[in-house]
Amino acid sequence: MRVAYAGTVREGRVVDARESGLSRADAVGAIRGEPTAIAVEAPDPGPAHEWLGDIHPEMCVSVRQGLTAAARSRGRTATQDDRIAETESALAELTVPEVSTRTARVDVAERTNEVDHLDERVAELRGRVRALRARNVETDEAEAELAAAMRDLTEAETELIAARERHDAATEAARAARDARERRMELEDRLANLRRAARDDLTDETADEYRDAVEAAPWPTPTDPFEAGAVTVALAAARVADLQAPVVLSVDRFADPTTAADWIDAEVFRL
Repeated sequence: MRVAYAGTVREGRVVDARESGLSRADAVGAIRGEPTAIAVEAPDPGPAHEWLGDIHPEMCVSVRQGLTAAARSRGRTATQDDRIAETESALAELTVPEVSTRTARVDVAERTNEVDHLDERVAELRGRVRALRARNVETDEAEAELAAAMRDLTEAETELIAARERHDAATEAARAARDARERRMELEDRLANLRRAARDDLTDETADEYRDAVEAAPWPTPTDPFEAGAVTVALAAARVADLQAPVVLSVDRFADPTTAADWIDAEVFRL
């Protein structure tokens, strides 16, 4: 790798920059192609770098995560991979719209009230017209009001029908959205289960190599390698993995960075 920072250029399988004051975030970002204060020329990192390429005291990685990353870096596959891809594709294609029936429901309620009000108005005007006719009184004005009220009622009833149709459509859309949400949850559960099963299989495939790596560690490790801390897990998994990009190492587990690079069998950027 070739590392350039603050006018300094360093090259080699190991770059020891502990006295430089460089940040771990800048180093990791530069290796992963992000613009930072450091320029790094090195092979592109694979997916395993996310789990094993930045080893520091506060890291959090499980044995399953580390060994899955290691196995994937070596081209290992799991029997669940095709179904994982199919489920991911189904999830990507699934659209779950945000639908609310509230506006349509309120519209129906308001228009129903308006129709009821106009219906009462028409009934009232009809009664007035009948009363006027019974007394042989002029009814032109009352009949005009009645005709206008009946037109308003007809328009309101038409609008109510349309509002109910919109509400029905919104209800159906909400039902479809609910079905889509349930489908998404089903697919997400399936995907999680498939990924878990794949991690278990890949962990089983590399378990013996991981156990050997922990036993070969030049620092104290637990009797059960699967009870090891995150740093030990990451270092052992990195030793099992095929890492092309440099590993940013910020822990004291080796006599020197060169020993670390030899043990991990990868380039090391020591901070």
